[in-house]
Amino acid sequence: MYDKNNIFAKILRSEVSCKKVYEDEISLFFYDVNPIAKIHVLGIPKKECADFSDFVANTNSEFITNFFNNVNYVIRLLRVDKTGYKIISNSGVDGGQEVPHFHIHIIGGEKIDLKI
Repeated sequence: MYDKNNIFAKILRSEVSCKKVYEDEISLFFYDVNPIAKIHVLGIPKKECADFSDFVANTNSEFITNFFNNVNYVIRLLRVDKTGYKIISNSGVDGGQEVPHFHIHIIGGEKIDLKI
């Protein structure tokens, strides 16, 4: 179930500020406040969805495609497309998800030693 008071929902409603990288009508990308690498950006859809499964099950394919095209655009914007990056999405308690709003992490800018 989606929690309308999670931090990302508050960011989308402009109740909490963030350092934006890119925004359009379907998504928002911003710097993580606790980065684990030189570049650590979060990408969230402007849609109430608790996790990846919820996002895919309850979102039309055009929105999903546009969201992931935006992920690719931000990767190029951050200039990590040539040097390398990780895209991570945690889901559920066992997956380490801390905010119950589907989001992806774009991590790069240096050698990433996260073994997954």
